Amino acid sequence: MRAETVVYKTAGDLAIEADIYRPASEQNCPAIVYIHGGALMMGNRDWLPSVQRDWFVEDGFAVVSIDYRLAPETRLGAIATDVEDAFAWVRGDGARRFRFDPDRIGVVGASAGGYLTLLAGQRVRPRPRALVSFYGYGDLIGEWYSRPDPYYCLRPFVSEADAFAGVGTIPISGVQGEANDGRGRFYLYCRQQGLWPQLAGGHDPDREPEAFKQYCPVQHVSAEYPPTLLLHGDRDTDVPYEQSVMMAAALDRSGVEHELITIAGGRHGFDQDLDNPFVVAAFEKVRGFLRRHV
Repeated sequence: MRAETVVYKTAGDLAIEADIYRPASEQNCPAIVYIHGGALMMGNRDWLPSVQRDWFVEDGFAVVSIDYRLAPETRLGAIATDVEDAFAWVRGDGARRFRFDPDRIGVVGASAGGYLTLLAGQRVRPRPRALVSFYGYGDLIGEWYSRPDPYYCLRPFVSEADAFAGVGTIPISGVQGEANDGRGRFYLYCRQQGLWPQLAGGHDPDREPEAFKQYCPVQHVSAEYPPTLLLHGDRDTDVPYEQSVMMAAALDRSGVEHELITIAGGRHGFDQDLDNPFVVAAFEKVRGFLRRHV
C-alpha cells in the first residue's frame, strides 16, 4: 500500500512529514494518528507495522503516521507541540484534502509513541475519541527512567563521547537507516546513566520535578480523558509493565472507560509476534475498540 507523504509542519528549516493511507471510499472517513516509538530519540513514520496499517485501513480508517522532532536536539516541550500541531493539521488541512472526519480521530502508538498517545489524550483539544497505547508510559520521572537501569547496565558500556557522537545539534525528524544505530547508542548511554529525563526533557527530575508534571499523563487523568486501551507485556525490560498498571489505576479512579490487556511473558515489541495467538487476539480487541469508539 502506497502512502502519500505531506509536510504537516515546518519548524525553522525542518519540514516535518506524515504519511497518509486512505481507504478507497470517496466518503469522509475516521482517522487513526499513528505515533512511532524510539524513546523520543530514534525512528520515523515508516515504523508503523504494515500489518497493523492494513488492518486499520480494512476497517475503514485513514491512517496518518507522523514524524516529530527527536531528542536530544529537540527537547520534550517542543516534541509535545509537534504532536499537538499534527492533530491540528489532521482536523484542518488534512481533513479538507484527504476527506477525514475531523470529529472521529483515534490515536495509536507504541513505546515512546504510546507515551505520546497518552499525552495526546491529556493535551490535544478537542480530545481524540480513543487511545491505544502499546507498552507506553505515563510517568517520566520515576526511578525506572531517572536512575541507571539494571537491564541496560548489563549491556556493553557506552562512553559519553561515543554516545554524543551519534547525535547532533540541529533539529531532526524521521531518522532512517544506520543513523538510528548511533542514536540507539545514545539511548543506551541515557539508560545506563539514568539521564533520559535530563537529556530528553532538559531538566533534572530530582531538583525540578515540577518541570515534568505537565508531561506526565498519569497525573492529568480526569473524567474527560478519552477511552483508553493499554497493552503491555509483563516481561518488558524497556518500559516496566507497572507503567501501564499505574495508568489503568488512574483511569479507574476517574471513571474513564479503559482496559489493560496483559500479554503473559510478553517483552518489549511483543506486537511484532503475530505467530502468537494471544497477540493476534489482542489485535482483534484493538480493532474492535477503535471501531466502537472512533
